[in-house]
Amino acid sequence: MRWIDTLESAAADKLPEAVHRYYRQGSAAGVSVGEATAAWSAYRFRPRVLNDVSGVDLGTTVLGTPVDAPVLVAPSTMQRMADPDGELAMARGVSAAGSVLGVSSNAGSTFAELGATGVPWWLQIYIVRNRDITRRMLDAAVAGGARAVVLTVDTPVVGRKEDEGETVWDLVKPGQLLANLPAGDWSDDDLAKADDLNPDAIGWLAERTGLPVVVKGVLRGDDAKRCADGGAAGIIVSNHGGRQLDGSIPTAQALPEVAEAVAGSNIEVYVDGGIRRGEHVLTALALGARAVFVGRPALWALTVGSADGVTRLLTDLAEELDHTMRLVGVPAPSSLTPDLVATRS
Repeated sequence: MRWIDTLESAAADKLPEAVHRYYRQGSAAGVSVGEATAAWSAYRFRPRVLNDVSGVDLGTTVLGTPVDAPVLVAPSTMQRMADPDGELAMARGVSAAGSVLGVSSNAGSTFAELGATGVPWWLQIYIVRNRDITRRMLDAAVAGGARAVVLTVDTPVVGRKEDEGETVWDLVKPGQLLANLPAGDWSDDDLAKADDLNPDAIGWLAERTGLPVVVKGVLRGDDAKRCADGGAAGIIVSNHGGRQLDGSIPTAQALPEVAEAVAGSNIEVYVDGGIRRGEHVLTALALGARAVFVGRPALWALTVGSADGVTRLLTDLAEELDHTMRLVGVPAPSSLTPDLVATRS
């Protein structure tokens, strides 16, 4: 059995049940979260032969930042419930693997602390109703060295979780999240997700921070074009790990349409959701993604092995990608094309 396949069970043994449930669960009936991985596995390869693959090179760049392999870590919250150092341990693991870290605006570590680790990191932001909170959080992220802003757009309201009994919110302790919330006497309405967003938010974020803006939560080609017209530097094809609108299509199905919609532009396309194997990574790259993000596997690895576990996760996936690229007959991610994969009839 692959080490990666043992991680969730091993993490479940270490975590309180409510925390494990929070990490793994989707919204409502869990349809989207349940379909994610199978959707990647439904693709089949059409390998090339008699191609020189003696020198496979997985290195690429994401928004100008070099990475050793096109496998990045998605932003997620409650990381201090997986490891006492939370995002700082995740950052050390990501840095050792030569990757990029997505950081939740709800993180339990300060942006300054994250910047001090030296890891290249992108801020995931929810624009909230009180824009002053968002402005001040953005300023702190820029001061902490964030290299991009990831605007989550699929959360006008938080997806319904059908919990029973004890929840993660009963267990969370001071200091485990919202370390970057500006000082102030904020109301629940201040902190509620903004539900009046439009593409102008992209330009507002870019102007405020001077950073490239990546839009996360896109599943349609027409929305991808609207993001491009709004000034986005990148798009993450994502259904929020199945945690928002249950029944949303798998990202493996959405990616080709989004990639085609912005083909020929300078926009970089990324994808997350259900990616668990090097074969899945290759499929995503062939279908138009520049890199992939992994979310839950990184939380399991952090729980089980702290920073070293995160590094191993990323390097194991990179080694699987290297192996699969040799078998598919392509020596570099930039040479992967859609004709290398087909949907299963």
